Amino acid sequence: MVNLAELENDESVLELIDEELCSVEKTIEEMRLASLLKGKYDKLNALMTLHSGAGGTESCDWTEMLYRMYICYAEKNGFTITELDRLEGDEAGIKSVSFKVEGDCAYGYLKAEKGVHRLVRISPFDANKRRHTSFASLEVMPEIDDDGEIKVNPDELRIDTFRSSGAGGQHINKTDSAIRITHLPTGIVVSCQNERSQTQNREMAMKMLISKLLEKREAERMERDSSIKGEIKKIEWGSQIRSYVFCPYTMVKDHRTGYETADVNSVMNGNIQGFINDYLKKS
Repeated sequence: MVNLAELENDESVLELIDEELCSVEKTIEEMRLASLLKGKYDKLNALMTLHSGAGGTESCDWTEMLYRMYICYAEKNGFTITELDRLEGDEAGIKSVSFKVEGDCAYGYLKAEKGVHRLVRISPFDANKRRHTSFASLEVMPEIDDDGEIKVNPDELRIDTFRSSGAGGQHINKTDSAIRITHLPTGIVVSCQNERSQTQNREMAMKMLISKLLEKREAERMERDSSIKGEIKKIEWGSQIRSYVFCPYTMVKDHRTGYETADVNSVMNGNIQGFINDYLKKS
């Protein structure tokens, strides 16, 4: 087609070729990403938990900002988000929030977000308008049905019930329907309070526990095999995967891949697919 367009000196054909090339490039990119999502759990839904770091109200506000970012991302990509548990900040924001993201390859994509996220900005809570640095960590696990792969001894569980503090109508606020499960050997704690009944909350909390135990087992296996990927796998303060700078300049940068953009507002509105795609290509 290019040769014909040059022979006939027809620029309209060149415009059609440009459009076709853009379409083909987009299709190839989608196929390439799909080929990277071949992990055992990549096709599953994702269970995610955000935790605020040290810094009080500032970090709680940052955690709430990140939660909104993932809600926007889910809406843009046809995923469904269900909040499972939330602990409000003392003055503002969120101390921690657990939520489920449902959709094709939700875990495959969102596993790229696991780690510590760092914010630099002029704090709206500081009367002196000083610049603050805040941290929040994100756990991402696949939602795994109990197929017997992980054995949980009921005698090793402590199950507590408490009154839900979240939305859910009159019933949820009058009964101890919320569930907290502690796995005594590992110290892992999960909780769910936003389902309609204690039974539903317990089922979801057990799913979360099984997913966390599986993640722990996989991390231990990878460490034994010396193939764990450093900061990508670890969730530790001081080993952030991404920085979001609002002041003195605007920049969002992934420290694992080098991918960056100056459009911080777009990122906070859920446009993080570029970061995810670059991680999948390079990991």
